[in-house]
Amino acid sequence: MALLHTLTTPLRALMTRMIAAWVRPRLIEPSPGELGITAGQPVIYVLPRTAWSDAWLLGSLTSCHGLPGADRRYRLAGRLFPGCLALPLPRRRLRRLPRGEPPFEALIERLEADPELEIQLVPVSIFWGRAPGKRFGFWRLVAADSWQLTGRLRRLLAVLVNRRSVEVHFGAPLMLRDLCHGRESALTNRKVARLLRVHFRRIRTRVLGPDISHRRTLIEGMASSPGVGRAIDEQTGTGRQSRQRLKRRARRYGHEIASNMTYPVLRFMDGLLRRLWNRLYDGVDVHGLDVIKPLAEDHTLVYVPCHRSHVDYLLLSYVLYQEGLMPPHIAAGRNLDMPLIGPLLRRSGAFFLRRSFRDNRLYGAVFNEYLHRLIARGHPLEYFMEGGRSRSGRMLPARPGMLAMTLRSFLRSHAAGQGQPLAFVPVYIGYERVIESASYQRELRGGKKHKETPLALLRVLGKLRQPFGRVSLNIGEPLRLADYLDHELGTHWRQEQASQPAWFNSLVPRLGETLSRRINAAAALNPVNLVALVLLATPHHAIEERLLERQLSLLAALQQRTPGATRTSLTAGEPAEWITQALSLGMIQRRQHPLGDILLAAPHQAGQLGWYRNNVLHLFALAGLTAFAFRHQARHTLDDLETLLAPGWPILARELMVPTPPDLRQALAAMLEALVEEGLLERDAQGGWRRIDDCLEAGESIELLGQLMQPSLERGYLLLAVLIQAGSEGLTAEELAEHSRLLTERLAVLSGLDAPEFFDTRLFVSLVESLELEGWLWRNAADRLTFDGRLRDAARRSRRLFDPALRHRLQLITRRDD
Repeated sequence: MALLHTLTTPLRALMTRMIAAWVRPRLIEPSPGELGITAGQPVIYVLPRTAWSDAWLLGSLTSCHGLPGADRRYRLAGRLFPGCLALPLPRRRLRRLPRGEPPFEALIERLEADPELEIQLVPVSIFWGRAPGKRFGFWRLVAADSWQLTGRLRRLLAVLVNRRSVEVHFGAPLMLRDLCHGRESALTNRKVARLLRVHFRRIRTRVLGPDISHRRTLIEGMASSPGVGRAIDEQTGTGRQSRQRLKRRARRYGHEIASNMTYPVLRFMDGLLRRLWNRLYDGVDVHGLDVIKPLAEDHTLVYVPCHRSHVDYLLLSYVLYQEGLMPPHIAAGRNLDMPLIGPLLRRSGAFFLRRSFRDNRLYGAVFNEYLHRLIARGHPLEYFMEGGRSRSGRMLPARPGMLAMTLRSFLRSHAAGQGQPLAFVPVYIGYERVIESASYQRELRGGKKHKETPLALLRVLGKLRQPFGRVSLNIGEPLRLADYLDHELGTHWRQEQASQPAWFNSLVPRLGETLSRRINAAAALNPVNLVALVLLATPHHAIEERLLERQLSLLAALQQRTPGATRTSLTAGEPAEWITQALSLGMIQRRQHPLGDILLAAPHQAGQLGWYRNNVLHLFALAGLTAFAFRHQARHTLDDLETLLAPGWPILARELMVPTPPDLRQALAAMLEALVEEGLLERDAQGGWRRIDDCLEAGESIELLGQLMQPSLERGYLLLAVLIQAGSEGLTAEELAEHSRLLTERLAVLSGLDAPEFFDTRLFVSLVESLELEGWLWRNAADRLTFDGRLRDAARRSRRLFDPALRHRLQLITRRDD
């Protein structure tokens, strides 16, 4: 149907002008200038359905943006063709109406008659009312697009009430001649229509997500599934409970778990959150989202963000919704299913799970079945692999629970030949200031975690008048699960039929570590964490302003040379502006002095800055470690440096979740050259590198840079000292971690380091695990740690990194503990 030409020319022009004056599209993607339309060749726009409103709006947009007009006619071989067409409606079962023929056959015949002619088909998807404007209400909610066919009355209502909420998605031009290939015109006609329908369905899936099933039907299907049935049979066999009673319990579990996502609430939350972000933050910077938009069309997406704040839940869904992607179903702790808040989160896509259900076989079966049905149907998911918010600011080790269930569901679908490809999407969220900063510091010092309640939420709302700066949301490198399994296992996994193959348990931790490193590789450097990196490296958390500016410039330059730098984002502006921003947020203080201002952090500020420093410390792990090697020794060759750093690098990289370079030697060589270019080191006549001893500024910079890694190296040194002192088979892993933690706490008190995260127990547990994974430690039959002479040799070599004074202090700490 030639949509724009079914009315008389004056009336058509009038309606197009009225639509242009009335509608203000919220999103046009891609921008019209990026479509790549070939000039001088006919352009036919194709809409997914017959709708005058869409056609008139398209006519106004093409005119406004300088595109070939959708309301024009093309004379091809003596016949007029419209510039805008629509695919015929699908057959409706109740009316038994036949499907109309696609409208491209006449165009194909003209191509066959004229070998020089080219025709470009540009698919256009238009969504009315997906996101509400500044005001929202009943009419705006009922008049928005969904998977249901839109009638004329509803479309009229949508045009009237959602004029500022329209999204327009252009597809890449399709060259009609490329699809002919000598076929009959009728066959080519149907093929073109099929390709366009697939395109429109993918765009609709990307924007609206899969069609949302009726929740009650979904829960009933879960309770009747074979997996839940087996769990019921196991418990029925004990004779304690009847089958019907257990099935009712399974349904109750389903209601407790399942989300109840609805489009009206999503649109309501969009308007609500827009007000919140404008009130709370100065802006949200999004990077890398274009990478996942094509994936959303034919992959099940599983978003795995780092977890730094309760705001993470809301922020990612808001950004995805604003950028034309369907918000995910979010795994949330049952503690958030509280009065008032819980129902709103559930209708926004949250599904709730208990902290642990290892001993509840029936609950586990119901939850696994629910997760599988979401994944199999292509619903996007979001969960936090860390299990909880990071109180220290570091990326916590991934917990295996949700990852294992996701992998199991993918294998189940693959074995059955169902479902679609699955891709994990790492997401880094960085804040200049978090709402929970004070509570994190209290909990790190041993304070009890407060329970989430509506009253606690009201107390948080009282902080909205405080400045919180900007937020960054960076998308890391997506991980296509099938490709990852091919790389790790070869292709034989594709023939596996077992629900949990032999390699399953060993692969899940590796998958979690890979995703964690991809999240960290997409970190955001902002003014607060940059200032924290420098200021906390000083002995008394005070520094001259000129030195701070110079060191900030150095970090910004080195950031471009770190692994994963292509996905890392750097805040705009200059070092002086970054310092001003940190001052305005109350993170540091300025003390004026006639010889130059001094910037410092009070004790409570230093504790908070440690959290922000830990967000991005991993980006400078290799630079800091290299600089630390030059603090005590003035000269190194590349061979010496590799021998000194290689044994400990994998352990440090695992602690910081660093995206490790393929070749450490090459990475060290590149880092040494970078430090030479920045004026911190120089090459000598023998082909080595040495400090520039006659340059005070270079000495200060390399000292501050090396100080970044000192806390991690001190922890490792103390742990090795405790282990070697106790001897092989002298300690269990738990005893070693706790004993090392106590020593490090003692060191922190004696050195005036007021930073509870420095002696966090989880850091020592992770260190022990890393030593085991690298083969330095293993456990005997009594579960006690065993090692050989290689560990003693490595510990002896590592002492060369420390200057005599620091080494003496560490030795005193360990000896006084005897």
